[in-house]
Amino acid sequence: MKKALITGGCGGIGAAISKRLAADGFHVYIHANQNIANAITLAEEIRAQGGTADTLQFDVTDGVKAAEILSALVEDTPIQVLVNNAGIHDDAVLPGMRPDQWSRVIDVSVNGFFNVTQPLMMAMIRSRWGRIINVSSISGITGNRGQTNYSAAKGAINAATKSLSLEVASRGITVNAVAPGIITTTMSNSSFNAEAISQMVPMKRAGTPEEVANLISFLASDQATYITGQVISINGGMI
Repeated sequence: MKKALITGGCGGIGAAISKRLAADGFHVYIHANQNIANAITLAEEIRAQGGTADTLQFDVTDGVKAAEILSALVEDTPIQVLVNNAGIHDDAVLPGMRPDQWSRVIDVSVNGFFNVTQPLMMAMIRSRWGRIINVSSISGITGNRGQTNYSAAKGAINAATKSLSLEVASRGITVNAVAPGIITTTMSNSSFNAEAISQMVPMKRAGTPEEVANLISFLASDQATYITGQVISINGGMI
């Protein structure tokens, strides 16, 4: 049984990804930092439905701790599917943005990507099969007012996706990014009402976490062996 790690694996999109990959037959590691109780509940739900799941707790910005936990995890068998989903946003227009708002958003998305991905790479390379899927955002492609920090972070993830894909393509490892638009989560519900969504999205609705998870499921499968280095938008036609 292949193993999959989903960072931020119990949030709105993360939980849908964790459930879908478990249903696909992966043993899933559901990562959380502050919301470990939610991760434990989700793992129990997955096991009750016949899947297999464990939880991991660490701060993705703590490179030493991440390396310690993840290196031990792949001593015997690799994690062959990694979904880098952990991310935060702390919005403000740049003239009024505090330094910590900039640094924290960059730290979680960009440094978190490195801190989680790098310790897993050699075991994945030795197995000669792997899927790295980075959850980006439409903001990393088009930009967004009040999200210079978030757009910068996700734009960096898109660029890192392309570079890493070149490094490992010959080892049977694909690296892609998925860039959601407006997805129905607690976070988006507080930012967009139905009228705004209807005006912004040609499909006249927000996407669902399950629709994002379906795309990630495909990219994690053997059906996607020739897709790598791509930033794939899922946004109802916004761009």
